[in-house]
Amino acid sequence: MKRLIAVTFTAVALIALMAPVYAQRKGSAKNPEEEQKRQEAERIDRQYKATLKRMGDKTENAVIDPWKDMRGTDDSKTKR
Repeated sequence: MKRLIAVTFTAVALIALMAPVYAQRKGSAKNPEEEQKRQEAERIDRQYKATLKRMGDKTENAVIDPWKDMRGTDDSKTKR
């Protein structure tokens, strides 16, 4: 009899602990606002990926020189 009470108590305790987990789970019926936000995020992601694809080699082969405006026009070795 003690085992039955212990098993029942354990089962009830586990169910009580699992209830918040199932309460936070999203159901099959989605909120229209959430669905619209998800679609907007997917659209923005597609546009971003398309832009990266269009840019292609332009960014890969570009030479970036952040100090180009700071250097003088004369690059002779006598001034160094």
